[in-house]
Amino acid sequence: MDFVAKRRIFLTMSIVLVALSAIVLGTEGLNLGIDFTSGSTVTYQFANGDPGTVDVTDAMTASGHPESIVQALGDDQYFIRTDDLGVSGLDEVNTEILKLDQGARVLDTSTVGASVAEDTVSNAITAVIVAAVFVMIYIMYAFRSVPNSYKYAFAAIVALMHDVLIVLGAFAVLGIAINAEVNAIFIVGILTVIGYSVNDTIVIFDRIRENVTLAPGREFRTTVNISINESVTRSLGTSITTMTVILAMLLFGGASLRDFLIVLLAGVLVGTYSSIFVAAQVLVLWERRAFLPWRKTAATNS
Repeated sequence: MDFVAKRRIFLTMSIVLVALSAIVLGTEGLNLGIDFTSGSTVTYQFANGDPGTVDVTDAMTASGHPESIVQALGDDQYFIRTDDLGVSGLDEVNTEILKLDQGARVLDTSTVGASVAEDTVSNAITAVIVAAVFVMIYIMYAFRSVPNSYKYAFAAIVALMHDVLIVLGAFAVLGIAINAEVNAIFIVGILTVIGYSVNDTIVIFDRIRENVTLAPGREFRTTVNISINESVTRSLGTSITTMTVILAMLLFGGASLRDFLIVLLAGVLVGTYSSIFVAAQVLVLWERRAFLPWRKTAATNS
């Protein structure tokens, strides 16, 4: 298959997805958990049946926390996120919850202060930036035998930013649809996505490097296309087996891991796509000077 000849289609799809993600993030934003906003969370297990989201929400309002977000987890369990409950706030909430069900019990509770939340935001941003910088340095070093190795680093970073933006956009939509939260473990998921995306990209880049060395006189777009065709089966095989495991864990792993696994699943899917249809195509565009409008005439129509 001639992947390179269809690069405009693939890149247009990517641009549209990135633009939509940016719009959703700009208008709706992410559903930030208490790790980033501060506050308290409580998980209740009801002993005498499901009281319903409306009744639990009314109980939280009666306890003085009308801003609470109530999420049903299944198995008569409810996850509640609210402002910082302080020292006695949980007792007040328990009083109202017990009116619904005397057998209700607290499974888990946690509180994060404002200063800790600010540190989490700062550390998360720093972690992503540091990861991107080290990716660039590593690729430039690993591909130092290839002329202009910085092109490979740039293409990998473009693919990485593409993946992260689309995953964030998808999670913003899921925050509206299923109340998916962005918390500390979400950042772990994003960093894992970055690692997977770069790994898959390097597999294809490494094949390009080998083929450039074997046939230095061959047209670069042809070399890239051959390299993609030689690598695509391995990339897809690895991705499918990885997604199969993630799906199994998502279906049977319980609600506590749901958001983290969704990040991984989206990241593997988008990362596989970007390695083949974004990163490698960016190399071809750069080689043919298609980034420069006044040089477009130098490129062929292929």
